[in-house]
Amino acid sequence: MVRSILAVVTGYLIFALSSFVFFQVSGQAPHQAASMRVMVGSIAFGMAFALLAGYVAAWIAGRRPLVHGIAVAVLLALGAAISLLSTFGSGAVWSQTAALVLMAPCAVLGGWLRMRQVADA
Repeated sequence: MVRSILAVVTGYLIFALSSFVFFQVSGQAPHQAASMRVMVGSIAFGMAFALLAGYVAAWIAGRRPLVHGIAVAVLLALGAAISLLSTFGSGAVWSQTAALVLMAPCAVLGGWLRMRQVADA
């Protein structure tokens, strides 16, 4: 159980820290209007790191890889939903919407990829 919790927390931190770094380096506030270039870059970056987060969580867990990828996706979606609800009407919601619609499914995909890798071994 401890290993599963550690796996999911580590996966989520991979996603969260990568997002923090992206917005710090780009100088873009995550809940403000952004250029199309910044939005596309942020979303692509977020999707890649969400996939990595789900994969790493599944790898660390060592068992039930898809469940651990889903757990990372749930945490990611929960954080995005809370952020969306708290900023709705007072800023842009593109980053939270992208996290819910595109990035959370990528975390599940990461767990699925690890599951396929283990099944093929």
